[in-house]
This record gives sequence, structure tokens and C-alpha cells, in this order.
Amino acid sequence: MYNDVRLDKGFYNITGKTFTQVLTELDPDEGYRDSELAGLDAFERQLKRFDIKVSGERCDTVEKFFATTQSAVLFPEYIRRMVKKGIDSACIADGIFAAVGHIDGMDFRSFYITVNGSNPIAQNIELPTTEVKLANSSEELKKFAGQIKCSYEAIRKQRLDAFGVIVREMGARIGRSINIQICSQLSAGITPTTTADTSITYADLATFWGSMTNNNMDVMICPPALMAEILALPEMKYCVSDYMVSGRVKTPYGVTIIKCSQADDDTIIGLDSTAAAELILGTDIIVDHNKIINKQSEDITASILANVSKLTTAAIKVLKVRTA
Repeated sequence: MYNDVRLDKGFYNITGKTFTQVLTELDPDEGYRDSELAGLDAFERQLKRFDIKVSGERCDTVEKFFATTQSAVLFPEYIRRMVKKGIDSACIADGIFAAVGHIDGMDFRSFYITVNGSNPIAQNIELPTTEVKLANSSEELKKFAGQIKCSYEAIRKQRLDAFGVIVREMGARIGRSINIQICSQLSAGITPTTTADTSITYADLATFWGSMTNNNMDVMICPPALMAEILALPEMKYCVSDYMVSGRVKTPYGVTIIKCSQADDDTIIGLDSTAAAELILGTDIIVDHNKIINKQSEDITASILANVSKLTTAAIKVLKVRTA
């Protein structure tokens, strides 16, 4: 049972496993399927064990984590989860990548796909082929990180819901930095098309969508000002309500438009999200747990290693709005 688990900061040091994964092995979720704790994961059960409330009217302060040496072990995981919430709220990665790869290293060798031939074929003719080739050189994973300058004395009396806002915002800054890398990598080497005028029209959007022939463009990444222009088009008036439901807008022909402040001001990136690119991760979110647990830290740091690998260049298109 969760009350019997002996928490140890060494749980953070087990290669290939997160703190929660280690906890779950010691306290499996299956044991709570028909109990009042169903729906809580192993970390959340430990919060209940030590009566730590991280939100709501009776939210605790930071020092509640440090009431015992065992409950102190939970604080870095709380930080990690808040950072992840911030990254997820700001990063556009969700829904635009065909795959997410995890590697153990600082660099990776991407591969790309080329297609030759077509069907139907006559007898004695070479079969159409999909050729997979490794890139000529490896690429390094990029480190995205953030830091909160503080001391335990400065934060110990802060309510956890308010303190969580600060940590999530650090995560959001990391997420926005990742967006810059995503947009840069996706558009690199892609020859853009240009609109005929300095403002975008619905016909421009439709033509851009139709320019992807062998793949199906289902995502467009847009900077805010350009997205506002698109939403103001008469043809989009029945689509704006989608934003109120999901936070994302679809065109009448089904393309999801994603607002990204880190995209170039005059550029739209169109993707077939099922084939265009892979997100490569070298780590989960890393929090410097030792100093935090021991209350010796003058700062809280978090980092993640990531990069983007293009898989099918034909599944990526770029549209630039004429500036003059």
C-alpha cells in the first residue's frame, strides 16, 4: 500500500525511469482500481499520504513538503510536473509530429524518405520504391532550460497554488523556446511560395493547401497577427467558434490552424502531421533534486534535451505573405 512505501531521493537516479515510474513499481495503480483512490497515480497517492494539498481553498504552503524527510523527496517531482504543465501549455508540439523518439545520447542521426516510381506498372518494370536514407551528418540535441532564483527561506511560506504559477511560467518560457526550434527546423531547406498581395486571402489559403499533392496538409502553424487576418476572413466566420471549444481553429476544409508567437511574422508552415517530422527527446524534464530536497539551493532549475527530425520533406510546405 502507498502508506508503506519508503521514499528515497535515490528514486530520481534510476536510469531510464522517472520518479513516478519507480513509485508505481512499488505501489501499482492496479491495486486501487475499485477504491476511493482510483484515478490517482502513485505520486498523487503520496501527496494524500502526507496530506499535502497543492491547490484549492485549503492549499498548503511550500514548507508542508518539508514536514518530514520522506515528504521532502516529493518536492522535486511536484516541480517537474508544474514545469511540464507550463511547457505543454505553451509548446505547439502536441498534434504536429508523426512520432516522438527517445534516445540516450547528446546527438542523433536523422533519416529521410524518398519515393521513386509509380503504379500501375507494366511487366518487367522495376517496382516503385520508398528509399530510406541516413542524413550525411548527425545533429545534436538542443538543451532548453529555465531557472528560478530563490532560497528556501523566500518560498517556504508561499501557497503552493501561487508558487505553482511561477514554476509553470518558467516551463512556458521553455516551451516557447522549443517552438522557435520547431519552426526553424521544419522550414529549413523548404522553398516557400509567396502570396500575390501583401494581405492574405482565403484563395491563398486554399491554393496553399492544394499545393501539397501526395500528402494531406492537416496543420498550419501561423504567427498571431497573420492568424488574426485569417480569422477575419468572411469564409472563416463559422469556424471561429471552434477556438472556444478546443483552443484551435479549423478551416472549412479541415486544416487545424495553430497560433505560434515564435513563428516568423509573415510565414505559415503547412504540414501533414502524420508524415512530416519526428520530435526527438534525449531526456525527460530534469530537475536538480538534491539541492531542493536538502533546502540548500539558491535556485530551482529545470531542463530538457530535444530537437526535430524531418521525415518527409514533401509533407512540409511554407507560405510567405508578400511584405511589399
